[in-house]
Amino acid sequence: MRKSKPKKRYILPDPIYGDTLVTKFVNYLMVDGKKSLSYGIFYDAIKIVEEKTSENGIDTWKSALQTVMPSVEVKSRRVGGATFQVPIEVRPERKTSLGIKWMIKYSRLRGEKTMKERLAGEIIAAAKGEGASVKKKDDTHRMAEANKAFSHFRF
Repeated sequence: MRKSKPKKRYILPDPIYGDTLVTKFVNYLMVDGKKSLSYGIFYDAIKIVEEKTSENGIDTWKSALQTVMPSVEVKSRRVGGATFQVPIEVRPERKTSLGIKWMIKYSRLRGEKTMKERLAGEIIAAAKGEGASVKKKDDTHRMAEANKAFSHFRF
């Protein structure tokens, strides 16, 4: 067992919007330490969103991320030799990180040619309440709803 919890690392806000959530998103988007490249992908995707929807790109992205974030999930819990999927509330930090991870994962799986187009497409789809990342959230919620009978096994 650890003696103390590790200190929370605070991240700096991004250069254009001055938002720490953007930096967190870019850090998850980054591959092989290429941060400037992932910043470029993110900002270009926001520009594409603005062109396609004629709305504020960063607000559209934030609403899309809010749509993707789950509020409940299931966790495996062993009780007397049997494993139950117990629904639990998601902590706020985990909620944002799950939303970001799902949005990036399903952006990478899309069919457009470049990553900025894929990310922009996923942002627009998620803002409308459709797309693969929103489907993942709905599946997670459905799983928690189906296993509501085991909620008395909470930790």
